[in-house]
Amino acid sequence: MPLDIVVVMDPIGSIKIAKDSTFAMLLEGQRRGHRLWYVKPGGLSLDGGRALANVAPLRVRDDKNGWHELGDWSQIELGSAHVILMRKDPPVDAEYLHDTQILSVAQRAGAFVVNDPQGLRDYNEKLAALLFPQCCIDTLVSRDAGELKAFVQRHGQAVLKPLDGMGGRSIFRAAAGEPNLNVILETLGDGGRHLVMAQKFLPDIKDGDKRVLLVDGVPVDYALARIPQGDEFRGNLAAGGRGEGRPLSERDRWIAAQVGPEMRERGMLFVGLDVIGDYMTELNVTSPTCIRELDEQFGLNIAGLLFDAIEARLSAA
Repeated sequence: MPLDIVVVMDPIGSIKIAKDSTFAMLLEGQRRGHRLWYVKPGGLSLDGGRALANVAPLRVRDDKNGWHELGDWSQIELGSAHVILMRKDPPVDAEYLHDTQILSVAQRAGAFVVNDPQGLRDYNEKLAALLFPQCCIDTLVSRDAGELKAFVQRHGQAVLKPLDGMGGRSIFRAAAGEPNLNVILETLGDGGRHLVMAQKFLPDIKDGDKRVLLVDGVPVDYALARIPQGDEFRGNLAAGGRGEGRPLSERDRWIAAQVGPEMRERGMLFVGLDVIGDYMTELNVTSPTCIRELDEQFGLNIAGLLFDAIEARLSAA
């Protein structure tokens, strides 16, 4: 039976369709005969106890010269007739959190929201990895510059990052004795007002920062290793990394087995694990990517797996 798929995303006119996982989901939903509805950016609202969205019917095509068509705008009440894809990129700021609260109202009215809005609020993508410490490298999260400096000194090298970034932005590699360490910590922590994450530097980054995708708790059989290029230590594709698909290792599967059951239980149907060497460094729940690259390299249909999971959950409800 055709579904009404409502997508909350960043402006569709500015996406790069060759790398956009949300676009892959839209193509698959349309291929299955589902109706697509695009929420105008900032278009979620509440009227009393009703969750509303300003939407337009959407058609998509895999053509870089023109990949979408929108119909006329209207306002709809979100509820049991809708599957909602929450795919806005970070930062997870106050506006993002407010949108998830509106989506929780829609969920209570019967809408099926992917990923679960409570989970989006609960799982900061940096901190959530530490819910599975057996999977993680030595990590410190603190506002105290002295503690963070001591961590770098203890390990010789560390990666320092904010808790709300994406795409490799504002991530620093620092060594013990680094003359700029004070200013790095001042910049990231805003003089002790913000938490900073410090992780032991993993030399295995030279072989890539792997993105392992989980669909309803089950790993896709291949990961995309994002390999740093030139003098860059970050592997993020947004930072110029090269994407290379690889079969999952036994360690990748072990990490996925640690994380997957809780993600499934919490309604986090599409999740991305970042793995360097033998360790998970982040747990991505807001808008994980790499569908298009893995589909192209291995002839997969990862969005198809996601829609299979969505349709199975709806049939079981």
